Amino acid sequence: MTIAKYVPDELDRRIIAHLRVDGRASFAKLSEALGVARGTVQNRLDRLVETGTLLGFTVRVREDYDDRTIHAVMLVEVVGKSTTHVIRKLRGIPEISSLHTTNGNWDLIANVRAGSLSDFDRVLREVRMIDGVSNSETSLMLSSV
Repeated sequence: MTIAKYVPDELDRRIIAHLRVDGRASFAKLSEALGVARGTVQNRLDRLVETGTLLGFTVRVREDYDDRTIHAVMLVEVVGKSTTHVIRKLRGIPEISSLHTTNGNWDLIANVRAGSLSDFDRVLREVRMIDGVSNSETSLMLSSV
């Protein structure tokens, strides 16, 4: 028996868009904004969570929330067919706030946020020790312009 992959429709995409702006929006607030019944919103959210389309709800913080946090972009080169393994390992590092595949000379781009230079140094060492990582280049974000 094969299970069909759930494909979100227009209403699902609108719900997700509203949650990206306000992840704590109530069912009532979402139903009012979308012009649908509260029960419809609740059923749709339940389905989005059950199918794994929505992985969870999170807090978004202003970029300048903590000026002492070290922000960096790390470019990662992967050897052979180990990309899936490397991605799994990188997702396990809490200081990596987002991870993206890319084209060109690099295979992955990781956004790193660390609380101190020693934490940042530890993250760099952890990434470089992952089997399948052949090279990396990291740039610190100094200021937003």
